[in-house]
Amino acid sequence: MKALYDVPAPAKLNLFLHITGRRDDGYHLLQSAFMLIDWCDALSFEPRSDGRITRQDVGVALPAEDLVVRAARALQAAGATASGVHITLEKRIPSQAGMGGGSSDAATCLLALNRLWKLALPLSRLEEIGLRLGADVPFFLRGRNAWVEGIGERLAPLALPSAHFAVAKPAEGLSTELIFGDQHLKRDTPPAIISGFAANPYGFGHNDLQPVAQRLCPPVTQALEWLGAQGLKARMTGSGSAVFAQMLQGQGLRPAPAGWQVRECGNLEVHPLVGWATSDDFGGRPGA
Repeated sequence: MKALYDVPAPAKLNLFLHITGRRDDGYHLLQSAFMLIDWCDALSFEPRSDGRITRQDVGVALPAEDLVVRAARALQAAGATASGVHITLEKRIPSQAGMGGGSSDAATCLLALNRLWKLALPLSRLEEIGLRLGADVPFFLRGRNAWVEGIGERLAPLALPSAHFAVAKPAEGLSTELIFGDQHLKRDTPPAIISGFAANPYGFGHNDLQPVAQRLCPPVTQALEWLGAQGLKARMTGSGSAVFAQMLQGQGLRPAPAGWQVRECGNLEVHPLVGWATSDDFGGRPGA
C-alpha cells in the first residue's frame, strides 16, 4: 500500500440557513445551500501493518478521539480489515466557525482510507458510516454543492456561479448546541423554493441562527461590521462564528483585528476527491 500525502478537506459556507420548524423529537427542520470553498485542511495517510490507528497534529492540537480517528475506526470495522494507518492532520480551517471543518476531515478520511486499504466500499456505504459521525459528513462525501432540507439529510446538487468571498473568523468560537437550544431562536421561517434561490444565490435569504449568535458572541457583530465597513454585505455561516461576504476578485481587505483568521476564498465546483468512491447516484463517477 502506498501512502497518500496532502489529501485536501475543503470547508463549506452556508449561503443561507432557514429554520422552518421542529420535529417532535427535537430535531430542527432547515433549508440551506452548502457551498464548498478552497480553504482546506490537509491530511496524509501512511499505512501501518500492525492494525493501529494513530494521528499526529500539525499546528492546532486536537482531542485524541476526534472525528478523524473515529472515522478511521468505523471504516476499519466496516471493512473488516486488519490494516492500520498513521494520519497526519494539518488543521487550517478554524474550529467552531460554522465551516464544517471536522466533518470535512472525517469525510476525507473515509474516502482516503477506503482507497488506501483497498476496501472498495461504495459511496452509499461510506455515507451510512459518515452519518453516524455527523450530519454534514455525507455532504462532503458526495462532493457537490447542495440544496439542503429536512434535518440536513436531504441533499440535491446545485450548480453555482464562480465567485470570490471574504471569510472572517473572530478569535471566539460558538457552540452549535447552545445556539439551537436558545429559546429566542426563530423556528418558523416559511419554506423557500430552489428557483427563488437560483435567481440570486449569493444574496438570497438570511441565517436564522445569526441573531442568537450575535447576542451570545459579540465578536460576530464586530466581524459583520468590519466587512460592512468595506462595502461588503456580510452574513454568518452555519452556527458561526465565521462570517463571509461576496467580493470582487482582487478587491483586497483591510488588516483584520488581532487573533482573527481572515482569508479570500474561491468557491469549488466539486470536491477535489469526487470519484474516489464508486457511486451510481448524485452524479458520482467510478474512482480510479
